[in-house]
Amino acid sequence: MAHTSPPPCHPDTPLVVGLIGAIGSGKSAVAAAFARQGAVVVSGDIAGHETLRQPEIRKQVVLRWGRDLLDDKGEINRRKLAAIVFNEPADRRALEALVFPWIEQRLRERIAAAKKDLSVPLIILDAAVMLEAGWNEECDRLLFVDAPTPLRLDRLAEGRGWTEKEVRNRERAQLPSNEKRIRADAILDNSGTLDELQQRVEELLKHWGIEQQGRTRKEKARTGDLPDSQVHDAANENEP
Repeated sequence: MAHTSPPPCHPDTPLVVGLIGAIGSGKSAVAAAFARQGAVVVSGDIAGHETLRQPEIRKQVVLRWGRDLLDDKGEINRRKLAAIVFNEPADRRALEALVFPWIEQRLRERIAAAKKDLSVPLIILDAAVMLEAGWNEECDRLLFVDAPTPLRLDRLAEGRGWTEKEVRNRERAQLPSNEKRIRADAILDNSGTLDELQQRVEELLKHWGIEQQGRTRKEKARTGDLPDSQVHDAANENEP
């Protein structure tokens, strides 16, 4: 794991860390590891699911790409939609123009809610196209999750049933992995076991002094230095 100098943390505001990396690098597993250490995870994938359930957005998707995208429950079949948009750049750009504004608004709302919760020492933003969509503007730091290509492909085949062609099509819609790495403030190796990953996450938190920040905010709350209005149950904001 590569470290930078500890980021400057304002004791009254939790750090917002954006996870970036190649598809299949295990960003969701990294987010879960941070969550086990008390972080609030704001998920772009959850927001994406919610977006396609919005009546007006669903209507626009069906108008452009047809009712064949709907499943038996009338919901949009994401894999069918992906097969279209990741094979044709114009279709992908059309979909992004439709859904990105709604997703961005939801992510901003959830980050803002989590910042008001005195018990939250850290906020993790997990969104696949964070840099491409500009959502990294919400982040104080970017963490690149690293894993070798063969391992990434195996994970995606086993976990999502994606073929190598499907992975390559999706990768073309994102910045090259090397560019993401260059823009990161730190790099986290996720090529090992879940126990090893958890240990690396804990080491990074210690390096960044996140636990100390969390304690400082709670102490201020107990002494009345922060208003009651800042206390908020941000965990509920992560529900789909």
